[in-house]
Amino acid sequence: MEAAAVRAFWARLGLPGLVDVHTHFMPERVLRKVWAYFDSVGPLTGVPWPIAYREEEERRVELLREFGVVRFTSMLYPHKAGMAEWLNGWAAEFAARVEGCLRTATLFPEEGVERYVREAVEGGARVFKAHVQVGAYDPNDPLLDGAWGLLAEAGVPVVMHCGSGPAPGAYTGPEPVARLLARHPRLRLIVAHMGMPEYTDFLDLAERYGEVRLDTTMAFTDFGERFTPFPAGERGRLLELGERILLGTDFPNIPYAYAHQLEALERLGLGEEWLRAVCHDNGARLFP
Repeated sequence: MEAAAVRAFWARLGLPGLVDVHTHFMPERVLRKVWAYFDSVGPLTGVPWPIAYREEEERRVELLREFGVVRFTSMLYPHKAGMAEWLNGWAAEFAARVEGCLRTATLFPEEGVERYVREAVEGGARVFKAHVQVGAYDPNDPLLDGAWGLLAEAGVPVVMHCGSGPAPGAYTGPEPVARLLARHPRLRLIVAHMGMPEYTDFLDLAERYGEVRLDTTMAFTDFGERFTPFPAGERGRLLELGERILLGTDFPNIPYAYAHQLEALERLGLGEEWLRAVCHDNGARLFP
């Protein structure tokens, strides 16, 4: 029933399917640790975070097919040195065997990062994931400077979790990102989660830098609005920046149905043209 609802949504808009730039696939033992983290969040915060799609990998891929997601990512990220290159190898193999998956890679401030980022780009990586919160690193770490320059030159987008939600980190927030973009203004940065909760500051950066985009992951949903509501006064800017907002969902690690992210976007009332751009056209243009 959910698959039918999702397909009805994009069919009603006259789209050939969805482009979701923020979905997670990673080695099973890594994903199990991620799920264990979310399982532990509920008792600590009093806010349950049940994984809606706690399925085996094959079934998760099948679900995206049933939803009509024509392009998606395998967002993965290291929490310490020595992991990124191994994760990139796994992601390359995953994309090679799973049609529709954009080959994804990641990075970490460590010796050799520029080398393995270059190898990933030359090998066909279409998008990178950087998780400033989990990795607990400054995106302006000098070890990363060459890698950022390489990605900017190659035009490979980077989905970065840099906002301070759901919990702030030592280097989250708009200020480190602003310093990064001042040095690499052509970096194709996709701000994950619309930059929640610093929505306004990240919208400012998108207005200042033409290659900055934002993904919708968890934003505007009932779950997201409960803790970090999007400011009503900024809705007009969503329309103004409509060509640089991309559908993201965080599938499978969400505590609600996939269809709810789409419903949340529709109830913003920004019109069908905006929805078509966000849910398919912007992503298809960025990842032809």
